[in-house]
Amino acid sequence: MSTSPPSRSAPALTLVQGDITEQAVDAVVNAANSSLMGGGGVDGAIHRRGGPEILAECRALRASKYGRGLPTGEAVATTAGRLPARWVIHTVGPVYAASEDRSDLLASCYRASLRVADELGARTVAFPAISAGIYGWPMDDAARIAVQTVCDTETAVEEVCFVLFDEHAYAAFAAQVQ
Repeated sequence: MSTSPPSRSAPALTLVQGDITEQAVDAVVNAANSSLMGGGGVDGAIHRRGGPEILAECRALRASKYGRGLPTGEAVATTAGRLPARWVIHTVGPVYAASEDRSDLLASCYRASLRVADELGARTVAFPAISAGIYGWPMDDAARIAVQTVCDTETAVEEVCFVLFDEHAYAAFAAQVQ
């Protein structure tokens, strides 16, 4: 007799305007830089609120598997430290360039993060608007790619919550979630 794996389908989507570091979910996705050492925006907020445990695991990852940093479009997990989540999934979004289509790399951030969430057994995941801050991705396009990719990705994750920092981001994502 064999047991069947968890069912895989598109997760339910919810939207929240607020602070991603306050989300009580299994995994919070960090819009990280390749160094994994913290930075500004979402990355800095997660490291500050999560505490030194996150940075310690990121340093260990850099010392072992990611000596040159985490490549754009890939994802890796660490503890969530003092966050109300269980894990942080770090992913590096692409910098927007009007002269080059990097949308496949942005979509890869969402797919890779969901794949890591599946490996962890996470059922609820909170995403920020990856690359739509300092990396300059136009919010409407970032929302389109994020929602489409999550909806098209088969995963055992049951709920994806997009946590948007302001009204503009919330409106852009709300226009995509119909």
